[in-house]
Amino acid sequence: MRVLVIGRTGQVSTELLARLPAAGHEATGLEPPGFDLTDAAQVEAAFARYRPEAVINAAAYTAVDRAEDDRAPAFAVNATGPRLLGEAAARAGVPVIHYSTDYVFDGVKGSPYTEADAPAPVGAYGASKLAGELLLHLAQPRSVTFRTAWVCSAHGNNFVKTMLRSGRERPELRVVADQHGAPTFADDLADAAIALLPRLAAAPAGEDCFGVFHLTGQPYTTWHGFAEAIFAGAAARGQAAPKLTAITTADYPTRATRPANSRLDCSRAAERLGIQAADWRRGLDRCLDALLKETTP
Repeated sequence: MRVLVIGRTGQVSTELLARLPAAGHEATGLEPPGFDLTDAAQVEAAFARYRPEAVINAAAYTAVDRAEDDRAPAFAVNATGPRLLGEAAARAGVPVIHYSTDYVFDGVKGSPYTEADAPAPVGAYGASKLAGELLLHLAQPRSVTFRTAWVCSAHGNNFVKTMLRSGRERPELRVVADQHGAPTFADDLADAAIALLPRLAAAPAGEDCFGVFHLTGQPYTTWHGFAEAIFAGAAARGQAAPKLTAITTADYPTRATRPANSRLDCSRAAERLGIQAADWRRGLDRCLDALLKETTP
């Protein structure tokens, strides 16, 4: 299949563009400055030029704190962009896979969120991503949205790389321990999308493979628990590990509110799509192997 990937250097798009050809697909990645997702004419021109048989939108405005004071660009990329992709995809008769976020929820529920739970974003980033979901599926019902969380990889900026860098610079790190969720590795997200492509291409609108699905890693943990796993893995690869101190969200104030509960129930994706939540500990091993040289302690 000819697959148009929106995004080229992000965490998920990097994995997609590496893995799609290995799965027998022809992949093209587009991102600024050569491509503006928020420009209808450029979106239409991309469809005319590349004639995609499927589209995967891995682009997003992800500066959560900056979005509070920078709402227009956040909504342009996260809401207008998916709408334009959906409209162009509907005209071309091709399906769309899109990535969204746990930030569409307020994080106050005492158990994992399901797709049946009403979204209630508390910040501009979450509101813009929710708007993008709604506009995409309205424009192109033959779409899949994967809501995910805590995305990491050996590429780009993420928690794993921040922890490793900070651990080299400081003997002690303070890490939030009252926000709960599950790390998700970009290669697992890419593999899930690639596995789904043939089914989506053959399915008409209304099939149960379309819609919104939750997809994160498993098992659930906290940022502090994730940091412990990162440094245990780093130590096993000969790297020094700092002391970790658990703190609360109140001890680490941010411009945008972070959900205390980012746990997403991924059973619907397993039941309808046959896509299981991947064990993030295996993803962490792959990531650390890529980032750190193997050494003998």
